[in-house]
Amino acid sequence: TPDGGRLDAALATLDFMVSIDTYLTETTRHAHVVLPAPSSLARGHYDIAFTNLAVRNIAHWSPPSVALRHDDHADEMDEAEILLRFASLAAAGGNPNTGANDAYESDAHESMDDLVAMDVATRASKSEASRAYGRSPADLLAAVAPRRGVERLLDLMIRSGPYGDGFGSDPEGLTLATLEAAPHGIDLGPLKPRLPEVLRTPSGAIELAPPQLIAEAARMAEVLQHAGTESDDRLLLVGRRSLRSNNSWMHNIPLLAKGANHCSLWLNPEDAAKLGLDDGGAAAVTSEVASVVAIVEITDVVPPGVVSLPHGWGHLVPGTWGPTALEQPGVNANLLTPAGGLDELSGTAVLNGIPVRVEAA
Repeated sequence: TPDGGRLDAALATLDFMVSIDTYLTETTRHAHVVLPAPSSLARGHYDIAFTNLAVRNIAHWSPPSVALRHDDHADEMDEAEILLRFASLAAAGGNPNTGANDAYESDAHESMDDLVAMDVATRASKSEASRAYGRSPADLLAAVAPRRGVERLLDLMIRSGPYGDGFGSDPEGLTLATLEAAPHGIDLGPLKPRLPEVLRTPSGAIELAPPQLIAEAARMAEVLQHAGTESDDRLLLVGRRSLRSNNSWMHNIPLLAKGANHCSLWLNPEDAAKLGLDDGGAAAVTSEVASVVAIVEITDVVPPGVVSLPHGWGHLVPGTWGPTALEQPGVNANLLTPAGGLDELSGTAVLNGIPVRVEAA
């Protein structure tokens, strides 16, 4: 997020904040209540994101590897159930007295679970692409009983999907039970062409040059024409990820955090020579909103005129994270990103290509 310092100050002014997290972080330290999320190993997983990168059609369900803990020291709750209980409170107007009765609270979140499941079943029954098209949503819910929660939603989507059993219309089709019986997943064969029938563009073709992009080209050319005229000594800051540091929580795992500093400032040898910076030395990186000091790593991975800091670092707040993360805190690149930068076409914040000055610290 841009201008992390401004956001940090704003969070401190909230009347109430609740977070769900496995750690007390720079963000969740502002929460009045932190609800501990269970281990991801205690949650089942059906991959959706990475199937977009697959080379074959597959379906794979991984059940929880460990059970939720219920003993004298912990009473873990699935993250989906936590969110359902939040939704139940919101539906009740946020009245804390409404949920004071344990029986009511249980009924309320189960009713919310039923509401979500009914929505998924209704959409499946109304979609012409669904194998459950035209069926009664109540019948679909009855077919996946007694499942509840996330597994019920998944079963509804699998059975109404293109490879599903259509709730009985195709006995050879998939159900969640089918995937549970195949722990290594099911290979559905090679990928199948889906264009152009799934395109929803006005022309019915892949529009490589839509009017919105063409209109932006002239403005971009004007911006590039004036780029660099303000100062010749500024570099462009971009982000990056490393294999063992895709997300902040990995910084507190000793096996992943060991070794060289993963939060270094990548600098091209040409720029390092001009600025008089040495590999392993400290450099101050300054934008229009903040300045941080990082360890220099000279590399030709970045071209001249570009420097790079990874995201997700800056574990400098006492009482947060844990000893492993605090040993190599790194710096918070979000502090350097101005809040006013906006990509006009998409409406998203500008998080890369930030003009900065770099000098020895």
